Amino acid sequence: MRIVIAGGHGQIALRLEQLLSARGDEVAGIIRNAEQGDDLRAAGAEPVLLDLESASVEEVSAHLQGADAAVFAAGAGPGSGTARKDTVDKGAAVLFADAAVRAGVRRFVVVSSMGADPAHEGDDVFDVYLRAKGAADAYVTRQDALDWTILRPGALTNDAGTGLVRLEAQTGRGAIPRDDVAAVLAELVDTSATAGLTLELIGGSTPVSVAVKSVAGN
Repeated sequence: MRIVIAGGHGQIALRLEQLLSARGDEVAGIIRNAEQGDDLRAAGAEPVLLDLESASVEEVSAHLQGADAAVFAAGAGPGSGTARKDTVDKGAAVLFADAAVRAGVRRFVVVSSMGADPAHEGDDVFDVYLRAKGAADAYVTRQDALDWTILRPGALTNDAGTGLVRLEAQTGRGAIPRDDVAAVLAELVDTSATAGLTLELIGGSTPVSVAVKSVAGN
């Protein structure tokens, strides 16, 4: 498979790139800083230099041509202000979805956040973030030309992955290592039977592959 990842230098994305390339997939990661290219190459991914805050749908679509799947893993980051929550967490996600539709890439996986909701209230930066992610998710779910799956992990940690998760429509609050989020994403990319599902993810007791097959069978 050829898989294009938006936000290719993110902590989850780098882990995902390593997993996908190790199993033989062709992986490209979109980055806005050329200096990040070596990290992607080390993970087995091809760096694609493109700023999703200023690129056109046509420009993004050109990099998605021939891909079998697209993963939106970009984010403005914890140090960013409210404006970039709108331009990256929402705007770039909408742009990437539109570009996937234009390029004919049906499989589309979004790394969202637990609690994402376009109607979330509050004025803190994190409140704005949850609204932006929720609005982006809502936009993606309206795209009939995409076989979308939205993944909403709980609190992210850098603990070593256990390979054991809880993956359901609603899990309740909990933490999840980034290693395990990446492992679930790698399975979801391959599992189009999860199309149309919005899933929450926390640490649990079910092996990743079993958890993904279980939700795909529901």
